[in-house]
Amino acid sequence: MLNETALKGTLLTDEPLAKYTSWRVGGPAQRMYIPENKADLIEFIAGLPDGEPLYWIGLGSNLLVRDGGIKGTVINTRSRLKEMYLMDSERVYVEAGVPCAHVARFCSDLGLTGAEFLAGIPGTMGGALKMNAGAFGGDTWGIVDRVEMINPRGEVALRDHHEFEVAYRSVKGLDQEWFLSAQLKLAKGDSDASQQHIKALLEKRNASQPTNRPTCGSVFKNPPGDFAARLIEACGLKGYAVGGAVVSEKHANFIENRGSATAVDIEALIEHIQTQVQTQFGISLQTEVCRVGEKA
Repeated sequence: MLNETALKGTLLTDEPLAKYTSWRVGGPAQRMYIPENKADLIEFIAGLPDGEPLYWIGLGSNLLVRDGGIKGTVINTRSRLKEMYLMDSERVYVEAGVPCAHVARFCSDLGLTGAEFLAGIPGTMGGALKMNAGAFGGDTWGIVDRVEMINPRGEVALRDHHEFEVAYRSVKGLDQEWFLSAQLKLAKGDSDASQQHIKALLEKRNASQPTNRPTCGSVFKNPPGDFAARLIEACGLKGYAVGGAVVSEKHANFIENRGSATAVDIEALIEHIQTQVQTQFGISLQTEVCRVGEKA
């Protein structure tokens, strides 16, 4: 049973999630736990009642929380689970709450190459591991050696890469387990060249994406042999709005919150885009963003 007096972290109730998501929308979490560290989180999960629904949030990107909020417990790893260190000459330990951009810089500073693409992912390692996040031709599981998992009973296990079925923006084999950390295997290289690579990637990202607007990152997966943004733009949907949600004029695979959007607006716009692309091109766009919670 959960012993709240023994907890080192912070337990909140009816906590509005809009302030934790990059889209700035979402109803309240029934409960939110902000752990002090990994050990505290393990103890907290071990003490939860059987069957308690668990959700995880890091930087809140790639996430649409519906307006009715989340029933159950949300684990908030933002600024928590942030340990990162060099394990040996080519392997780096990264906890789930570390922002991907920090991982890219850390590895680059050490003269390790292969993680530069993480600089273009606006989330944490936990989220990147869950969806095999990628950018600029690289993807997360291409550099993963092992991962540390936790189950609903608070039991922790170290699992190898080959135990998961990994594909484009997809990871199967989780089976009610969540990521605590990862061991990344990288190659030795030139630190200066790596840092220049990161700089070029970020310049490309800033030039092509609405990085200064409330978005979730890319909304749709690219269909085989094509790009979601090209299809959406070809449908004439750049600038199309539903309530406070609008298709970005800068990059058609981004939906911006103009300040007054609700989750209902965003979800309706997602469905409108899917309908138009299906009607005009016969292609079913699949969402990359994870939709959770109850409708209001």
